[in-house]
Amino acid sequence: MEQNTLAYQSRTAFAARAFNQLHHYKRLFLKYSWIPLLFVGLCVGIQVILIKRAPPNFVSMGRMIVNVKLSIPDANVYSEELNNFYGTQVELMQSDSVVNRVNLELQSTHPELHRVPVKLIVTISPKTSIFNLQAVGADPFYTEAYLGEAMDEYIKLKKDLLANATTATQLGMEEELKQAALELQKSKEELLNYQSSNSVVFLQSDSGNSAADYLSSLTRQLAERKSELLLLQTLTLDQNLEREQGIFVQQSSTSQSNAVSQQISAPANQATESSPSDASQNNIPSTLGDFEDSYLKAKQQLILLKAKRDELGKTLTPTSTDMIALNQEIAYQEKLLDIFSEQSQEQLNNREYTLKVQIQDLQDQIKEWELKAVDVNTKLSNFESLKENQKRLQAIYDQIQANLQTLDMDKGINQESVTILEPPTTAVSVQPEIPKHLIMAGLIGLVLGIGILLSIDKLDDRINSSTELMQLFNLPVLGQIPAVKAKDKRAGVPILQLEDDRYTLIEAYRSLRSAFLYKDLLKSDPKDQPRSIVITSPNPHDGKSMTAANFAITLAQGGARVLLIDADLRRGMLAKHFSVAASPGLADVLAGQCGWATTVVQTTIPNLYVLPCGTLPRHSENLFAMAGKVLAEMTGHYDYYLFDTSPVMVADDVLSLAPHTDGLIMIIRAGFTSGRVAQAALDLLHLRHVGVIGLIFNAVHPNANDYYLYRFKEYYPQTTTT
Repeated sequence: MEQNTLAYQSRTAFAARAFNQLHHYKRLFLKYSWIPLLFVGLCVGIQVILIKRAPPNFVSMGRMIVNVKLSIPDANVYSEELNNFYGTQVELMQSDSVVNRVNLELQSTHPELHRVPVKLIVTISPKTSIFNLQAVGADPFYTEAYLGEAMDEYIKLKKDLLANATTATQLGMEEELKQAALELQKSKEELLNYQSSNSVVFLQSDSGNSAADYLSSLTRQLAERKSELLLLQTLTLDQNLEREQGIFVQQSSTSQSNAVSQQISAPANQATESSPSDASQNNIPSTLGDFEDSYLKAKQQLILLKAKRDELGKTLTPTSTDMIALNQEIAYQEKLLDIFSEQSQEQLNNREYTLKVQIQDLQDQIKEWELKAVDVNTKLSNFESLKENQKRLQAIYDQIQANLQTLDMDKGINQESVTILEPPTTAVSVQPEIPKHLIMAGLIGLVLGIGILLSIDKLDDRINSSTELMQLFNLPVLGQIPAVKAKDKRAGVPILQLEDDRYTLIEAYRSLRSAFLYKDLLKSDPKDQPRSIVITSPNPHDGKSMTAANFAITLAQGGARVLLIDADLRRGMLAKHFSVAASPGLADVLAGQCGWATTVVQTTIPNLYVLPCGTLPRHSENLFAMAGKVLAEMTGHYDYYLFDTSPVMVADDVLSLAPHTDGLIMIIRAGFTSGRVAQAALDLLHLRHVGVIGLIFNAVHPNANDYYLYRFKEYYPQTTTT
């Protein structure tokens, strides 16, 4: 809800400012409408004089067209930017270069012609590539000749530009060709030197890649040796021996039992007489060394003997001859097995050492061949880089040479981009476009007049509306008093009467009275309401005396006893408004010549009393020094004391009087009071610690956009009483 309220207030404020600005400019134009009219008349008059004094003009016309070009392969290297082509050609036709060429050519070829200023106008026909040239000058023959020479000189200038561009391009390309030839020769020499210092043929052959192949072979051998060494160090003696002969460590139980049963079924004497080699002749491979082969045979024989003892132990006693002989044989085989085991382990250790030596040798060879391979690759890379650089330089050289040959060909067969379509026509007399020139002059005058009006408005800081007043000063506007025209200019506008039909003026002062009486009613005690009030203005002629008189009349008609004091000792007007004697008055009281009570005059308005200004002595600078004492004597006799003082910026009277009162009301006249002067006056009052109650906006135009009060006359009778 609060956001909607703020948005509505913002829109309302914007609308008020917009309408106020429009009304402000409306009044400005109505007030100073003679300024734009004056400038329009001046500009039109000047243009008429210029048209009458202008010499007759002659016009010659010609046409040029963009030429059609043939597309020839490997030619037409020269091209023009088409995006800005037409605009460029127009500027070139009107350029100083063409003008200077034309003037020199006409001076040499047609010296009999009288030289006159010629204006060349170039336009382009819509949706075509045709240029329309129009020459305007005071002499018909010179104008026609000028247009023809302009067309010819434009074509010559284009040829010169093309020739210069072609020559400069050719010289640049020849220089680039020489530089490319030097770089290509240098590249060839570098390639030959590299080939002579490195065996490039070997590097590029199949054998050149043998380093990588041999390095791969060494790496494979190294992996095999490391695997072999790891197995030797991890497996037991029996596992290593069986691995070397391709025998699995864990044999199947079926094959072992068959071998054992065959040995047991043989006679005991045959077992004792047979040798281990005969028993295992068909099972032990013959690829082992002597000790490994003997170890495996002894181990197998021992297994058979132990199996036979276990079988014979079931039928024979341990003390039998056969059992004793068999045990002796088993013991012998065990000792023999230990001997063969030690020898076999020693051979395996030797094998492990040999593998370590081979591994180290392979690692050394790999490092050596890695360096060789890197060196080979580096040399091959450098060689390929030199070859690629030579190819690149050769391509650049060939391209520049081809472009140079194409440029020579194009130079011989080049065609003009713009040619003459229609030669200049005979110059004919033309009348100036008078309406067009007058309208342009009128528009220029109107723009100048509006500019002057806006400048006046910027320099004029007079306050024209209540919206501007509230924006300039952070003070409440107690009321807006409408402007009233005087029936008799000599007598001026009269003050309010008992029977007055100026209902808008009466209602405005009633609204002012209500605003004054109830402004701070909710914030303070009614007893603290200001009783002694100074009414002043920044400048003379702001209407302060009339406003003070009518405000006092309205307060008195509301039932309050009001004393209206004319404190403008220099130009007091209250005595004239109320038709009373001006002397004796306040000046006599402040000078100590009489008492204040004897100078007070009762008016025809009930409850309203007036203290005139009195006779101003010659030296009146210090009269208001006694104002505080006089005001203290008056206190309690009336409900309100209104002081009509001199303007703030005219005399120091109000600045001396106001600090002794309860407050001050400032009168601002619409369209008259300067905002800058009003602010200066308020600053002076603030320096004296004077409490400004509010502002009264005086002489507001009834039709102002932000003045909405009292416009409905049907609500008021023909005669209004107060």
